[in-house]
Amino acid sequence: MSFPDAGALADHSEPKSDLRLWLAKNASQLALAPSVVIVLVVIYGFMVWTGVISLTASKMLPNYSFVGLAQYGRLWSNPIWQIAVSNIFIFGFLFIGFSTAIGLALAILIDQKIRAEGFLRTVYLYPMALSFIVTGTAWKWILNPGLGLERMLHMWGWESFRFDWLVNTEYAIYTLVIAGVWQSSGFVMALFLAALRGIDEDLVKAARLDGAGATQIYRRIIIPQLGPTFMTVGVILMQQAVKSFDLVVALTSGGPGNSTNLPATFMYTQTFGRDQMAVGAASAIMILMTVAAIVVPYLYIDIRNNRNER
Repeated sequence: MSFPDAGALADHSEPKSDLRLWLAKNASQLALAPSVVIVLVVIYGFMVWTGVISLTASKMLPNYSFVGLAQYGRLWSNPIWQIAVSNIFIFGFLFIGFSTAIGLALAILIDQKIRAEGFLRTVYLYPMALSFIVTGTAWKWILNPGLGLERMLHMWGWESFRFDWLVNTEYAIYTLVIAGVWQSSGFVMALFLAALRGIDEDLVKAARLDGAGATQIYRRIIIPQLGPTFMTVGVILMQQAVKSFDLVVALTSGGPGNSTNLPATFMYTQTFGRDQMAVGAASAIMILMTVAAIVVPYLYIDIRNNRNER
C-alpha cells in the first residue's frame, strides 16, 4: 500500500486555501453582485432604453426609426401636457407647503411633552401606512357630493352647504392637495419631531434664562437649526409630487376632463391608452430630468457636508 507524497498533498490543498481566502475576502461584494446587476439592468438599463425610444417614431410597439427631438416638440405642443405641467406646479407648491407647515406644527405641539404622546404619534403616522390608492379611494367617497360630506350635512339639515370641488374642473386639482397633505403630514411630523428631539437643551435653557419666550425660542433658535430637516422634507415631498400617479387615478382619474392630469398620468395615458409610446417616453424623460434636478444637488450637498464633517 502506497501513501501520497506530502508535497503532493500540499500542492493540492494550497489552491483550495487560496480560493477560500478569496471568497472570505470578497464575500460581501459577491453577495451584493446579483442585486447590483438587477438594478443596473432593470432601472438604469430601462432608463437608457426609454431615452432611446423617445427619439424614435414608436407608437404601439417599439420602432427604431430615429426622428431626433421631434417627439419632444410634439410633447410640448400638446395642450394636455401643458395642463399637466401647470397642475404639477400647483399641486407641488400647495402639497409641499401645507404638508411642511402642518407637519412642523404637529411636531412642535407633540414636543411639548403632552400626555398620550405615543397614541397621538400613531394616529398621525397611520395615514402613511396606507397606499395612495386607498387614500384616493377614501377621499373620493368623502368628497363626492352625492355620497360624502355634502350629503351628510344635507341630511343633518344644512341644505345650502355646497362642496363640489371633486367634480368642478376649476377646483378638482385642490382635492388632490387635500388627500396628499392628509397622508404625508404625519410623516413630515415624524421627521421634524426627531430633529426637535436632537436639539441641544442647553441652548433652550440659556435662552429661557435670558428671558426669551417660547415663540422667540422657536423662531430664533430651534427652527433655524432645522435647516437640514427642511431640506430633507422638501426633497422627499418634491419626489412624491412629481411621481404622483396612483392618487390621481384613485381620486379623479385625471378628470373632470383633463383638469387633474399630472405628468405621470399623461405618460401612462399616452403610452398605454393612446399608443403613443415615443411621446410617453419623452414625457417620462422630462419627469426623470425633473427628479434628477431635485435629487442630484441634494446628494451633492449632503456628500460635501459629510466630507467637511470628517
